[in-house]
Amino acid sequence: MPTNADFERMLRGAALRVTAPRLAVLTAVHDHPHSDTDSILARVRETLGAVSHQAVYDVLRALTAAGLVRRIQPMGSVARYETRVGDNHHHVVCRSCGVIADVDCAVGDTPCLNASDHNGFVLEEAEVIYWGLCPDCSTSETSRSHQ
Repeated sequence: MPTNADFERMLRGAALRVTAPRLAVLTAVHDHPHSDTDSILARVRETLGAVSHQAVYDVLRALTAAGLVRRIQPMGSVARYETRVGDNHHHVVCRSCGVIADVDCAVGDTPCLNASDHNGFVLEEAEVIYWGLCPDCSTSETSRSHQ
């Protein structure tokens, strides 16, 4: 589990100033992966008190641009953020409750999928989102169908 000192080193390593909002956002995203902006804002306010929505958006944008945070946006969902970056993992989303979980790459190399035609692009990563029912929702579905 990273400490504030670890987050400070990460920020400095990305040539970003160490500020209380950046530390609070990094901590919130690390502790609650796949959180949306409103959830992150609420957690940052628990830590820092008054902070604007725009400030959190700005910090998330800077952290994403620096490669410290990854932004994902499954179809029909708001943007979500995580600190697991650089390993080309994928995600699974529950169609019922919307919970998101990480799925490691099946092959492991970046990108882990081979495009049939990449039109001259140099491919850097592949993003896959699996859809289904989480264990809680699939149990609920099974229970309802047996009533």
